[in-house]
Amino acid sequence: MAQWLSGTITANHHWHANLFSIKVQTPAFDFTAGQFVRLAIDTPDGRVQRAYSLVNSPGNHELEFLVSTVADGLLSPLLQQLKMGDKLDISQPASGFFILDEVPDGDNLWLISSGTGIGPYLSMLGTHTLWQRFKHIVLVHSVRTVADLAYRELIQQARQQYPGQLHYQPIVTREAHAGALNKRLPQLIETGELQQACGQTLTNRSQVMLCGNPEMIKDTKAVLQSIGLTKNLRRTPGNITVEQYW
Repeated sequence: MAQWLSGTITANHHWHANLFSIKVQTPAFDFTAGQFVRLAIDTPDGRVQRAYSLVNSPGNHELEFLVSTVADGLLSPLLQQLKMGDKLDISQPASGFFILDEVPDGDNLWLISSGTGIGPYLSMLGTHTLWQRFKHIVLVHSVRTVADLAYRELIQQARQQYPGQLHYQPIVTREAHAGALNKRLPQLIETGELQQACGQTLTNRSQVMLCGNPEMIKDTKAVLQSIGLTKNLRRTPGNITVEQYW
């Protein structure tokens, strides 16, 4: 049964008007990169809670979350207003099986995300397991605008720390941006443009993790299956591991 920790906000960084990251100081908190918790705030109408992936890597002294503000959402507008010193409840233990331990071995690992779905992958970047298990790692982040490309400095640090092992490929669908592709993910895979840009193949020896918008996941999974990749299940290991909160 989930229990609740009381955390204290230490930072609230706004990437733009509708995208922000909050850092929370809590007592010691164990989890596996890729897992999620529930954040909760008590309001006059009752407790409001929602699941969010941990962005920070295990062992960090602060928990971190990447949040997109939903205009009519019950929780995200409240989280956006939090200031240093404010309190926030966090469920424990962390949950979810969108973790590297659930992913079979492969020639390369594709971490494909849209929007805030990049969160669990950022957590994985700070673990030894990721770099030890996969020779080639491709981090794909599909967003609408350049301002949505959060944590680019953190990603660049990982590229410098593990030269030649990580390829970062942004996709910006509504703006032109140097180095970014600008079509929908399924189309880019179907035409081979994504694979060419990343210098990696997508075969039945690849492992792919998908996290983000449900439509992106559904359509991308369909294209991957059309080229011979299969869904990864514990009873029948495959190539496509999915995280979906909606």
